[in-house]
Amino acid sequence: MATQMHATTDLKALRLSQERPAHTFNGYIMLLVLAAAAASAVAGLGMVEGVPALGIGMVATGIVILIFVSAGFYFLQPNQAAAILLFGSYKGTDRTTGLRWRWPWLTRTKISTRVHNVTSERLKVNDQRGNPIEIASNVVWRVTDTAQALYDVDDYNKFLFVQIESAVRAIGARYPYDDIEHQETTLRGHADVVSEELKTELQDRVAVAGITIDECRLTHLAYAQEIAQAMLRRQQAEAVIAARSKLVQGAVGMVEMALQMLSEKEVVELDDERRAAMVSNLMVVLCSERDTQPVVNAGSLYQ
Repeated sequence: MATQMHATTDLKALRLSQERPAHTFNGYIMLLVLAAAAASAVAGLGMVEGVPALGIGMVATGIVILIFVSAGFYFLQPNQAAAILLFGSYKGTDRTTGLRWRWPWLTRTKISTRVHNVTSERLKVNDQRGNPIEIASNVVWRVTDTAQALYDVDDYNKFLFVQIESAVRAIGARYPYDDIEHQETTLRGHADVVSEELKTELQDRVAVAGITIDECRLTHLAYAQEIAQAMLRRQQAEAVIAARSKLVQGAVGMVEMALQMLSEKEVVELDDERRAAMVSNLMVVLCSERDTQPVVNAGSLYQ
């Protein structure tokens, strides 16, 4: 119990970061302060000869303000954010675009919140039936919590790439590649279902990094080269068997219908032996892959 509590405490400690607004200032207003300081320094230069003490004081004050204010400017483009820190302590995130200003002793780290697109490498995975397959995925993602992305994981880009590979392997092993009978969810036949589950799986893995997964799609799916030919032959054989099964079912229905109609309309009376012969002949005609050659019986029915 103590070990579980300790593990839970450590996990919560890793997830304490949560984005909040930072207290920063409009940079254009600070430009006016900068211009006023520059004007004060210039005016002080003109007063140095007449009133040296006041002139030097104005120049010194103007220069100090110029240096102080200039050190606090930064720009933010659309869909860009800046995390603000005070001596390593997170103070919030600024998402306001344009010219911004913060106190010079505050440090900032810019981070993009735009939509990103990444395609994973082709991974070799064993599907549910143990067949080696090649699989790759395209992931559309973005950072939604800048504090978690910057401070809860070491490198959120590398973290994401590793988790994509892990999620793709997990989903690839969860389903069979194909099912000729269409009774199971498969990687090839149910791409939408598999992609949605991959998105959910990946979202659970990267939530700690403040990342949101917008879309996941399989971009490559194939049997591995070492079994590709064998699996192709198996697929062909399964397709032939399935087609034959449908053909036989249809032929049986047609023979049954023919016998029933002959009996109902009393076209001809057949004993069991001739009925069996007729069934055999009809099945051959209906199920044969080639055109059958009829044999004309010029004698009686039983010759």
